Amino acid sequence: MTRLAILAPFAAGLALLASPALADPASVNITLGPDLIERADELGQREIEEQARRLAEVVRQTLTRRGSLDGAEINLTLADVRPNRPTMQQMADTPGLDGFRSISTGGATITGHVTTADGLVHPVQYDWYSSNLADVRGFTTWQDADRVYRRLADNLAEGRYQKR
Repeated sequence: MTRLAILAPFAAGLALLASPALADPASVNITLGPDLIERADELGQREIEEQARRLAEVVRQTLTRRGSLDGAEINLTLADVRPNRPTMQQMADTPGLDGFRSISTGGATITGHVTTADGLVHPVQYDWYSSNLADVRGFTTWQDADRVYRRLADNLAEGRYQKR
């Protein structure tokens, strides 16, 4: 028991040394582009808003996990998003669509800017769409859009703001 009492403060000190300093996380703001707002009736307003939340979540988590862009303000616009499978709204509007067997090319376009902690402003531009049905992998409605979110987040974490 005394060994444990002696080792406890030592272990606590090591834990403090090993833990990273708390960083000021990046602020991530997402807006919807005007063309996407016009298509909200077609895709479903709830689905579009969920995609904006998903984009913010993926970017925030990636930057936090990788310790990148601390103190930055990230303003992104979800300019376009296309599902791989019919959305609930599309299936309601077109009863012949099959939520499992109906597939299409998907992806997203994201623009915006990053203001780093030192005040520099960097424009952001990223888009990707599957080019044919053979490229469509996965079983979710927003598989390719989610791929775009992850790729953009990785690029931002690496300091690449424009698609190359």
